Amino acid sequence: MSTTSSITSASTLQTQFLNLLVTQLKNQDPTNPMDSSQMTAQLAQFSQLEQMENLSSQFSDVLSTTQKSYANSLVGKTITYSATDSSGNSSFANGTVNAVDMENSEINLVVGDSNTSVALADVLAVQ
Repeated sequence: MSTTSSITSASTLQTQFLNLLVTQLKNQDPTNPMDSSQMTAQLAQFSQLEQMENLSSQFSDVLSTTQKSYANSLVGKTITYSATDSSGNSSFANGTVNAVDMENSEINLVVGDSNTSVALADVLAVQ
């Protein structure tokens, strides 16, 4: 996912935590040891966060595949879609889907004789 590149991932946080834990264990006072239950709880939270990240990534993949499949099922069908003219006025338009175009992970439908590009999100109805 592109959003995780700017955010430290759970696995990176978990690795950093383990490095910190090992350092703390090496340098702890033997007469006053650290509370291991708190460390274990934090490690479990990092593990849960990592699993949630993985699940989110998998869900994104499934959603993308579903959207592509849906877009392909619209080829040959007449759709009603929201269109904006050069003045910025919104209206409704109809047309037959001729093809599906993927550009920068965005799904667009090629509609009508003029090959108008319509975002999948702008489809209002399918006839």
